[in-house]
Amino acid sequence: MRIGIVCPYSLDAPGGVQIHVLDLAQRLIDRGHDVRVLAPADPATTVPSFVDSTGKSVAVHYNGSVARLSFGPVTARKVRSWLEAGEFDVVHIHEPLSPSLSVLALAQADVPVVGTFHTATDHSRAMRAAYPIVRGFLERISARIAVSEEARRTVVEHIGGDAVIVPNGVETGVFRAAAADPQWQGTPERPTAVFLGRTDEARKGFGVLLEAMPALVDAVPGIRILVAGRGDMSRAREVQETYPDTLELLGEISEEEKARLLSSADVYIAPQTGGESFGIVLVEGMSAGAVVVASDLSAFRRVLDEGRAGELFTTGDPAALAAAVARVLADPARAAQLRDHADRWSRRFDWDVVTERVLEVYGLAVGEVAAP
Repeated sequence: MRIGIVCPYSLDAPGGVQIHVLDLAQRLIDRGHDVRVLAPADPATTVPSFVDSTGKSVAVHYNGSVARLSFGPVTARKVRSWLEAGEFDVVHIHEPLSPSLSVLALAQADVPVVGTFHTATDHSRAMRAAYPIVRGFLERISARIAVSEEARRTVVEHIGGDAVIVPNGVETGVFRAAAADPQWQGTPERPTAVFLGRTDEARKGFGVLLEAMPALVDAVPGIRILVAGRGDMSRAREVQETYPDTLELLGEISEEEKARLLSSADVYIAPQTGGESFGIVLVEGMSAGAVVVASDLSAFRRVLDEGRAGELFTTGDPAALAAAVARVLADPARAAQLRDHADRWSRRFDWDVVTERVLEVYGLAVGEVAAP
């Protein structure tokens, strides 16, 4: 099958959607399909051979964060040329309402279209503004995918219709096979807890973790908090001056280092405060063997099997975060129970499973299989 995949967000600074798109494309290629990906990317950015770039992007505040998008007449012509040259059997557009390549591809595609919706939001100004403009184009989507129940609900409430839930894929085997790194590995006296993510994006909850530091140190005196990610670290450095033996700022790390870091951790902390439709890093943490301690967002509850695969705490509550971490570290039997269930549960998010389900949706779109 000839498959064209459209990613609206730039590959210059990969996020969850970009990683999902590239991983899916590679999995489909490994299965023998002919796949091309269209995405914005600066000419200096190294991209896989199956990616066709539309060039530079523009930073725009979108869906609660800053997204790098590409639009305008020149970009529209590039999208049209890519669609014509590709002669695709199906075009898979991610975030079809995104004011970037996605809307441009949706408007011009003349083959079966699959749309994947990643965003979960109760009040989306962007969606409300875009919907009257693209309402007619939405009829071109032959089959819809939502990466979570929260994303599906957003589709139902803001757009109408329904979507098949196919979660984000995760290379769970990579994290299961990763070896612990002695410099990050915890001990009974000095357990390690890890935070991964942008430190200056409020909804990622790093501020909640910093506020929890006094209670964490009181409850677990020897704890080490390892922080990896991009963003402004000025506030973290101020806290580090008070807790120099506790808070360790690693900065940006590679994917290989991330796998080793999670395999070394006793606990992975996910303090996000909102705007999450799934939780890839939770699955990565579960696969690596870290006990996941996460805010009780509805998306996180589902990823953690309603608390059977991880410990949940009240969203935005630093004291509850500290208590949850202390609870897990003080009870090895409870931690082992969570790890065992998480190991089994996380396998449903493996790319082998997810790729098969995406191909089923492609078959539905092109009429090769009957609608369920």
